[in-house]
Amino acid sequence: MAFNPAHEMIGGFTENDGTIDYYSRINCLVNHNSVVLDYGAGRGGFIEDKCSYRRELRLLKGKVKHIVGCDVDEAIFLNKTVDETVLIKNQKVPLQDYSFDLINSDYVLEHIDDPKLFSSEIDRLLKPGGWFCARTPHKYCYISLFAELFKNNLHAKILNFAQPNRQVVDIFPTRYKLNTRKAISKYFPNFDNKTFIYRCEPSYYFNNKYVYKLEKMLSRIAIKEFVGNLFIFLQKPCK
Repeated sequence: MAFNPAHEMIGGFTENDGTIDYYSRINCLVNHNSVVLDYGAGRGGFIEDKCSYRRELRLLKGKVKHIVGCDVDEAIFLNKTVDETVLIKNQKVPLQDYSFDLINSDYVLEHIDDPKLFSSEIDRLLKPGGWFCARTPHKYCYISLFAELFKNNLHAKILNFAQPNRQVVDIFPTRYKLNTRKAISKYFPNFDNKTFIYRCEPSYYFNNKYVYKLEKMLSRIAIKEFVGNLFIFLQKPCK
């Protein structure tokens, strides 16, 4: 049986679950009148999460007025966690300006090739006073540095070994052009920036409890940038 530290914890999640922390904050920023964009929503694979508490925390459909999912991949049309799906074409989202109260990009920024165009699209789509929220590995996190050592076409094979439950359809090329606090400030200069680094629970431990324990110890003693994710919370200024 594959090792999973969450199986040993009450509720099915560890004491340092970044998904619980991140989506708890997302839920605090929305209400039943909110219109939300899930940018890079993919096929909505989180719906398969066996931890019901974490799965329901992530599911905004039914909690908000309307949620749209967009992605560059046609897998978006398989997504059942949103009310509407659209395909991103030429890095443009075919939706009206100032449409959303909150835009969420979960593990998307590491794949962005043109940060300037991306940030301009976020600014265009977001209502004044709205929030842009994102979770992404820090550029100097050991996972990011390890990924940079290998060509993108090898990532699927490596991740299949490191995370056997990860599906190939959920793996995309990485760029790491928007993965530091400095880069966030550069491309979103006028936003109220509440970004911080979250020390992550190990996720690439090859289903081995000894590797997990080693990474867990590392996460406690290493500098945050080396073991953390960026939790990005940016509020667009009101006009």
